[in-house]
Amino acid sequence: MIDITKVNFSKMDGLIPAVIVDESTDKMLMLGFMNKEALSKTIEIGKATFYSRSRKSLWTKGETSGNYLIVKNILADCDNDSILIYAEPAGPTCHTGKYSCFNLEKNNLNFLKKLNEIIKQRKIDLPQNSYTTKLFIEGSNRIIQKVGEEAIEVVIAAKNKSKKEITNETADLLYHLIVMLTDNDIELQDVVTELESRH
Repeated sequence: MIDITKVNFSKMDGLIPAVIVDESTDKMLMLGFMNKEALSKTIEIGKATFYSRSRKSLWTKGETSGNYLIVKNILADCDNDSILIYAEPAGPTCHTGKYSCFNLEKNNLNFLKKLNEIIKQRKIDLPQNSYTTKLFIEGSNRIIQKVGEEAIEVVIAAKNKSKKEITNETADLLYHLIVMLTDNDIELQDVVTELESRH
């Protein structure tokens, strides 16, 4: 989290730009302005709070709509005169009802990265009553077997031309593939980098 004492509020009459990004998608949600008081309140309550230049007062995003921006992390740029806030939107960010003020579409492809992190942590912690834990305890052969089984089920679903079945079975296969990668200490990013190198 940011060190507020290092933020430079002097360049824009006590204000800094605050770029809000969806922490699950990396999509830009909105741009607002904060003074020191707004940033302090944001950190204190864990919800993005801005300074309204028209009303000359603080406002917490979502205080009337309920569409809060739940703060997950705050980073300053290299000059400490603007900030990047990673947040979890509790609803549409834009007052028009859209996901983003920049008319961006929401997608959750970054969830694979989060899932990868969860699976890696499961391998370390081995929490009870976790299917992932069960797979790691049963060992590599069982994990490999599950990947094979799920791959066959994807093929059968594709032969059946059932979109729902294909979606469900592909989700199972992706999950088990990430477990297999983790079992072999391979990062999902390594696979993405390999794909990128081919194009």
